[in-house]
Amino acid sequence: MIAAFVVIPVLAGGLVWISKNKFFIHAINLIGASGLLVLSILSLININKYKVISSSGLFKNIFYMDSLSGYILFITTLAFFLVSLYSISYFGQELKNKVITIRKLKLYYSLSNAFVLSMILALTTRNMGVMWISIEATTLASAFLVGFYNNKRAIEAAWKYLIICSVGITFALLGIILLFYSSTVKLGGARISGMDWSYLIKYASALDPSILKIAFIFILIGFGTKVGFSPMHTWLPDAHSQAPSPVSALLSGVLLNTAMYGVIRVMSIVNKCLGSSNYTGNLLIVLSVLSIGTAAVFILVQQDYKRILAYSSIEHMGIIALGLGVCTPISIFAALYHTFNHAMTKLMLFLATGNVYLKHHTKKISSIRGLIKTMPVTGIVFVLGTFAITGMPPFGVFMSEFNTVVGTIFSKRYIVTALLLIFLSMVFAGFTKQLGKMFYGNNSNPQIKKGEIDIIGPAVLIILLCITVLAGIYIPVPFKELMENTTDIILGIGG
Repeated sequence: MIAAFVVIPVLAGGLVWISKNKFFIHAINLIGASGLLVLSILSLININKYKVISSSGLFKNIFYMDSLSGYILFITTLAFFLVSLYSISYFGQELKNKVITIRKLKLYYSLSNAFVLSMILALTTRNMGVMWISIEATTLASAFLVGFYNNKRAIEAAWKYLIICSVGITFALLGIILLFYSSTVKLGGARISGMDWSYLIKYASALDPSILKIAFIFILIGFGTKVGFSPMHTWLPDAHSQAPSPVSALLSGVLLNTAMYGVIRVMSIVNKCLGSSNYTGNLLIVLSVLSIGTAAVFILVQQDYKRILAYSSIEHMGIIALGLGVCTPISIFAALYHTFNHAMTKLMLFLATGNVYLKHHTKKISSIRGLIKTMPVTGIVFVLGTFAITGMPPFGVFMSEFNTVVGTIFSKRYIVTALLLIFLSMVFAGFTKQLGKMFYGNNSNPQIKKGEIDIIGPAVLIILLCITVLAGIYIPVPFKELMENTTDIILGIGG
């Protein structure tokens, strides 16, 4: 089953080149994305039944999935499926307007499949070296997607993204080398075992704590750069704002989660070695508060609606890191829940910006008025999405943020709680002040006619809106059990 996760994107990314028919190209990619989603659901069923699933034979020590990897993989494949469906609408219009060619469409689908394949490999391996290579591969694949339009600003953003994340990932490599060194010096044994995170966490208590502390700092900086933690976040606003909207949705909704996954795996090893989460927790809390605060300040002054959403991603990854840093059952459950809620809500918002851009051909907030009148479905979903991402009920983000606040209060981190509430209030004020201008009033451009671009784009937005509302009022029992099992793995009492 795990092998199929690799085969499907390779086939889909290759088969798009055998025809010049746009319907065939869209269909091949959508079929591949659907297959990955079905496989991830089947994997979750098997994980709930057997706890873990792994490959045998030649790849026995490489491919492995438990509740944590299965959970992030499900979010990834669900997001990829919805983005693939939306891409039919978005790039269909780009073709119609002659912004791109058929060859460019093929390139987009090949790169997006390579991008998803690299994330799948990172999530389905228990070898730290393979995980590092896969996360670095996400940078290479997505850099071309960031610079997809080949204009000056897009190319500048792609280079900035490539350089900063490559430097960051080098720090992560140093951390992984230290992990390997610690295991071989203290435990000996087969060399490949020293790169196996399941082996490392099993024997974590025997590892050298001083080496692991240094290793965690390097890995937190390295993977944290890819997550978008402040002050290593500077690539993120440019990349998100210049990439095509479907790419921005994948960057925000799933790429950041994959990098956070690497932090979580190492955090669990270090916590078990030290017998406490205080060391890793304090580092994560400092970065989380700094990231949320940075995002809150910059959101207040942005004039580009995609850059506002980009800074919002920094904020929400900070909230996830805060839940992990507090490291209690309720806070970790909240962090996992927030991972799903943020992915779906940000997916909805970035795809909504795609509709807006196709209609208005600008990213400037000051150039758009009366969005609810000109694009009723997109406008209404965008308004509701704005309330959702800022933590208003009854949406999923409200529930996971509320549980995060409860977790910080129960852990007696009152100053952190106060700062969190202040920054969340600033974010809400920034969103409503800046984006609120777009939705109301009268459209001043007579060339903008009332109506949506097509049916598919708004349909995907409505699906995502239903998911975000449902996540705020109900968690299906199997999904709740999955997150509880994942919480146990992170706490070192399951897996």
